[in-house]
Amino acid sequence: MKNEYETIGKSIQRFDAEDKLKGKSLFCADIRLETPPLCLKALRSKHHHAVIEKIDTTAALKIEGVVQIFTAKDIPGKNLIGIINKDQPLLAEDKVRSKADPVALVAAENEAAAQRALDAITVVYKELPAVFDPEEALKKGACRIHEKGNLLCKRQVKKGDIDQGFENSDSIIEKTYQTSAIEHNYLEPDAGIGYVDDIGCLTIYASTQNPHYDHKELTNLLALDDDQVRIILASTGGGFGSKLDLNVQGFIGLALYHLKQPVRYVYSREEAYLATSKRHPFIIKIKTGTDRHGRLLAVKIRAVCNTGAYGSYGMAVASRSAVVGMGPYAVENADIESRAVYTNTTFCGAMRGFGAPQMAIAHESQMDLHARDLKMDPWQIRKINGFKKGSETATGQRLNESVGFLECLHAIKPYYDDALKNWVTKSLYPFIRRGIGIGAMWYGIGNTGVRNPSTAKIEMDHRGNITLFTGCAEIGQGSTTVLAQIAGETLGVNPADINMVVGDTKLTTNAGATSASRQTYISGNAVKDASQKLSDVLLTEAVNRLKRAKASLKMKDGVIFDSTEPDRKIEFSVLAQRISDKGGSLSWQGYFDPDTIPQDPETGQGAPYATYAFACHAALVEVDILTGQVDVKKIIAAHDVGKAVHPEHVIGQICGGVAMGVGFAVMEDFEPGKTLSMKDYHVPTMADMPEVVPIIIEDPEPTGPFGAKGVGEPALIPTAPAIINAISQALGKRIYHLPANLERVLNASIVSGHFNIKEESHV
Repeated sequence: MKNEYETIGKSIQRFDAEDKLKGKSLFCADIRLETPPLCLKALRSKHHHAVIEKIDTTAALKIEGVVQIFTAKDIPGKNLIGIINKDQPLLAEDKVRSKADPVALVAAENEAAAQRALDAITVVYKELPAVFDPEEALKKGACRIHEKGNLLCKRQVKKGDIDQGFENSDSIIEKTYQTSAIEHNYLEPDAGIGYVDDIGCLTIYASTQNPHYDHKELTNLLALDDDQVRIILASTGGGFGSKLDLNVQGFIGLALYHLKQPVRYVYSREEAYLATSKRHPFIIKIKTGTDRHGRLLAVKIRAVCNTGAYGSYGMAVASRSAVVGMGPYAVENADIESRAVYTNTTFCGAMRGFGAPQMAIAHESQMDLHARDLKMDPWQIRKINGFKKGSETATGQRLNESVGFLECLHAIKPYYDDALKNWVTKSLYPFIRRGIGIGAMWYGIGNTGVRNPSTAKIEMDHRGNITLFTGCAEIGQGSTTVLAQIAGETLGVNPADINMVVGDTKLTTNAGATSASRQTYISGNAVKDASQKLSDVLLTEAVNRLKRAKASLKMKDGVIFDSTEPDRKIEFSVLAQRISDKGGSLSWQGYFDPDTIPQDPETGQGAPYATYAFACHAALVEVDILTGQVDVKKIIAAHDVGKAVHPEHVIGQICGGVAMGVGFAVMEDFEPGKTLSMKDYHVPTMADMPEVVPIIIEDPEPTGPFGAKGVGEPALIPTAPAIINAISQALGKRIYHLPANLERVLNASIVSGHFNIKEESHV
C-alpha cells in the first residue's frame, strides 16, 4: 500500500531513543534534589482480614533518624482512592482486607532507620475469617469483606433466544477454563519523589500511567485545591496497567503535606509483588453451539473474576470481558455474564487486555473443539464465523468500517498451511511432538461504553516554533513520538521540530489514562483537532497574504506555498507575527471523545466502543512428552491497526505482546503468599522467545487520526490461545487451566497415552 503521507507511516527516530541509549533518562529513583529526600516506607498488614484495634508508634518514633510516622488519622481529606469506585483507603483505618494493606507510613533520614521503625511499630489486630476463592466468596455465609458484600459488580450481554440456539445446534461443547493471577513485572518498580516548591505547591515526580488521575486523587486525599498539587511524569519503565493505580504518589503527597521536606519512595521488587495490582484470575464456564457446517449459533458464559480486596479496575475488566466473550465471531444468540468478586488477596486491576486475554483462552479453545467435533479445519471454522463489514456483535452493534479480521486470518494462512504440510509431522525425536494452533481476538479501543475524552493544546510563538502540550503518559510505548507525527503531518512540519511538553498537570490538560490502547486513537485525534485549528488559522492568513485560494495552498517545513506556483510562499514565522499583531490566537485546544452508546444494564445492548482492533496469531510449538517442556518456536502475528502511524512501534508492540503471551500461556502464575519476588516467578527470557513474524494489516478507521486505531493490548491477546491450541494439537489432549506448565503438560501427556513410545530412528 502506497503511503501518501509525509510522516505518517514512517518509522522516525523515537523522541526518547537517544537519552535512553545514553542512560540520560531520569527515572524517579535517579532524580536528585538540592536537599536530600527523606525515605518513606509503609508498614503492611500481618493478616489477610482483621480489625485494627490499636496502632502504637511510640517506640518507633524514638529510633534515631525517624522523622515522623503517619496513620489514617493524619489524612486531612477523604481516605479513599480508586479510579472507578473509591473503596480502598490509602492507610487502613478500621480494618485490613489483605496482607498488602498499609497501616502506617514512616518518614526517616535513611532506609535503615525506616526499616527499624517498621519493626518497632506495634499493631493490635482482631483477626477475622478470610476468603480467597471468588466462588466461595459469593456463597451465603461467606465473610463480608466490604459492607456492601463481596460482589463488586455483574456485567451481562443478552441477545436472541439462547435456548433455541442450542436446540438448533448440532455440535455443543461445554467446558470450564481457569487462568492465573499475573504479576505485571515491569522493569522499573513503582517509585516517586516530591518536594514543596517556592509557592507551596506539592510537586511530585511520578512513575505513572495517568498523571491527571493522580492529581485528582491527591487533592481529594489532602483536601487541597488543584493548584496546590502538581504531578510531573518522570521517565517510566513500563506499566502494563498497574501504574494506573495510585501507588507511592499518595504516600509522598501525605508526607509532603505534613513535613514540607523532600521525600522519596521506591518500592523494592518484593514490595511491588506484595502491594501492586495483578491480572484478574478467571473461572470461565462456557457453552457454545454450532450447526453442522460450523456456524456459531449460541454462546453462554458464566465468568467469575477475582478482584482481590479492592475494586481497582475490576468493573472495567468485568465489562470488557462480557462484551468480547464470544470472540471475533458473529452469533445470533448470546447469554454472557461476568462477575467481579472481592476476596482477601492482593487487589487485581488493569493489565494489558482488561479481561480479553482470559476470555480468549475460552472462546478460542471452544472454536478448536468444535472444529474437531465437526471434523473441520480450525482455520476454516474461524473463516465461517469471523466478523466482516456488516456483522453485528452480541451487543447489537453493527460493524461497518475498519473490520480487518478476515484479512488477518488470510494473512496467516500461507504460514499455517505450510506448517501443517511441512513441519508438524517432521519431528526429529520420538519424544518431541509438534503442533500448530490459531488464536484470534477483537478488542474495543478505549473504555467500555462510557465517556472517554482526551484533550491537547498546541501553541506557536512569534518565530513560528510549535509546542505541543499533552497529558498523555509516555511509559515506553512511543506515544510522544506518534503524537508529534500526527501534529507534524497536520501542520506540514518535521515532528522532530515540535517541542513536546508531556504529562505535567500544571502545564498540560487531561489526556486520560495510558490504557485500553486508547492514546493513538483518542489522544491522537485530540492532537489532530488542535493542530487542524492552528493550520486553519495559518492558511486563512496565508490566503490574505498570498492572494491564492485556500484549496491550492500546501504546508511543508514551516512554509505555506501555492501548489501550482511553489515559489509563491510565506513562512510560518511571518504569519505568526501577523496573526499576533491583529490580536489573533496562536494557542488552540483539541478535544476528542469516541462516539459510543452506553450499554443497557440488563441486556448489554449498545455500542460500547467506536472502533475495534482485530488480530490472528498462529503458533508453532514443540512439546517434550518426557519432561512437559513446551518450546514455542514461531508466532505469526497479523494485526489490523487501521493505519500504522509508526510501523516499527507497531512491530515492537507485537513482539512485546508475544513475549507476554508466552508467559501467560506456559509459565506465569502469581500465587499470593508464595510468590514473593522474581526468584519465585517465571517470566520468558530471551531463550524462551520464539521467532516472531509480524504482519501489519491496515483497514483504515474513518474516525481515527489518519485511519489509526491501536495495538498495545491486541498484541498480547491472541498469543496464549494460539499456543494452547498448538499444545492441544501436539498432545491430542487439551489443557483447561493456565499456565500450561511442566506439571500440567506432563500430566496431559500421560493421560493421552504418549508414553507408549516406540523406538524410532532419527529422521
